[in-house]
Formats: sequence, C-alpha cells, structure tokens
Amino acid sequence: MILMTVAFATVVVSACEENTVYDSYEHTPLNGWEKNDTLFYSVSPLRDSGSFQETVGLRINRNYPFTSLSLVVEQRILPGFRFHRDTLRCQFLPDDNLRGQAVSYSQYDFPLRNLDLRRGDSLAVTIRHAMKREILLGISDIGFKMTKKR
Repeated sequence: MILMTVAFATVVVSACEENTVYDSYEHTPLNGWEKNDTLFYSVSPLRDSGSFQETVGLRINRNYPFTSLSLVVEQRILPGFRFHRDTLRCQFLPDDNLRGQAVSYSQYDFPLRNLDLRRGDSLAVTIRHAMKREILLGISDIGFKMTKKR
C-alpha cells in the first residue's frame, strides 16, 4: 500500500511540473525604461525538438501611468536564420492594492507565440517598448520564458 501511495504521488508531482526550457528576467533602469533601451535574451541550443510556448512576463508598480503596454519582440532563430517580429499588447487589470503603497509590484504573464523548433536551434530575443512616451516609469522587470509543450 505504501509503495502504491509513493508511486501515485510521484506521478502527480511529475504531471504538474512545467517543462521550462528558458526563463529569465531583465531589469529596466530605475529612472525609467527608454524607448531605445533594448533588453536581450539568449536561449542556448535546445537539447530536444518540439513545440514551445513563449511567454513575456512583466513586473510593474504603482508608478506605471497606463493600463496597457505595447512591446516589440524580435527573435532570430539559429542556425536556420528564421526571424519573427511580434507586437505584443499587454492589458493590465486595475489593481487597487498598489495605490498608496511604496514598494508593491504586480506580476503579469502574456502568451507570445508557439514555435516549432529543432534540436540544436538557439534563439536571440530582443524586447523594447513601442509606446509614444520616450521614458516609461514603473516597469521593474521584463521576462522571457519558453516552455516545451507535452
């Protein structure tokens, strides 16, 4: 009976794990994220072929003055030299908990695209904002995540 319980627990835990291939956040400058400040992410050559879900993560605080953010995400896939450019519109929910607090952040995750990649492919990813304002306050970190789909 104990062996069955341990086996069941192992299956449940492994079924809940994400198959994250890459997950990294870059900080934006404290004095504001300028339009020409491009963030870079480098995904090492993949060990396996497959279909991958890409996600962009954001951490913002109460100093961010808008309810949305437009990002330009460019990806170069090597060695095939494929190129993708996406404009991602991120819509934020109103968060009354941020009002009046000195250091509080809201975390958002936005799906970007599904990519079919081969073993050995690597990615060079850049992210920049596409807002009319030159300098954006209140954005702490921008992340890029790839998860292998099962």
